Amino acid sequence: MTEQMESVDLALEAGQLPGVFARAYNSGSSTAVERLFDQEAIFIAEPGFALSGTELSRSVEETVAKGVPLTATPRHTYVTGDIALLIVDWAMDGTGRDGTPVKVHGTSTDVARRGPDGVWRYLIDSPNGTA
Repeated sequence: MTEQMESVDLALEAGQLPGVFARAYNSGSSTAVERLFDQEAIFIAEPGFALSGTELSRSVEETVAKGVPLTATPRHTYVTGDIALLIVDWAMDGTGRDGTPVKVHGTSTDVARRGPDGVWRYLIDSPNGTA
């Protein structure tokens, strides 16, 4: 991980998490992205198919390695206590490191949890959450 990635802010408010995630993702550091997931997190790769633990890590590494820029625009953030529901419009638009053009977008439905350290992390990341 680069020195610059060490200094990337973490989300101290639930609504900051999508922007923090996009910056970490666009840094090219899968380690930075993985820091934004709760230890108990699941990633819904496609409807009905959840990844956790090492599978989640492998998916993050593979996706970040493609090198396609990500934008994330929060649409709604609802918070109760230490749990938040995030509805986020996202897009990946560019050319991957292998030269393949990529243009995909969607609306995610995510659940975040504030940890004892005060940092918000994804508990459930469902990029196709409206599917």
